[in-house]
Amino acid sequence: MSPDGALREITLPFGDPAGQAASLLEAALSRTTHPVEVEKLLRHHLLNDPDYLPAYFALYKLLFRQSRLAEAEEIARNAMDRGARLGGFSPDWQHLAPGTADWSVIHSPAHFYLFTLKALSFILLRRKQLDKCREILEKIGELDPHDLVGASVVRAYADGLTAY
Repeated sequence: MSPDGALREITLPFGDPAGQAASLLEAALSRTTHPVEVEKLLRHHLLNDPDYLPAYFALYKLLFRQSRLAEAEEIARNAMDRGARLGGFSPDWQHLAPGTADWSVIHSPAHFYLFTLKALSFILLRRKQLDKCREILEKIGELDPHDLVGASVVRAYADGLTAY
């Protein structure tokens, strides 16, 4: 909800045709819901439906916001594994190429994978693993030359850190 009590419209960058992820994410971002309860809800949701990719997004975002970076990284990697399995391609980002999948289809496991790869790069940046972050950003640039997932934002942040 927004400060005035109205529901915010949440649009996930990889789509959510069923609308459930918006509710999960809304709960994760709500100031009135305790983060421990949200985490339990998300983990329970993933136990019951491990193929529901937006729940991974909400969970790694929640953990990241709590500065639980190692856990956020683990969930992001699990999300990428699941997205790759559902998309029928290798979970190892180093083995991916532009033709491996149609990375631009927003309501697809491939786009979710790419978006989560961007999140992983930011998590690694925050964990002070700049070389790994840059390797991932380079691969994202190859897979997403039109910057549909917004990796340029992470790249600019990484460039800013190394400018000093």
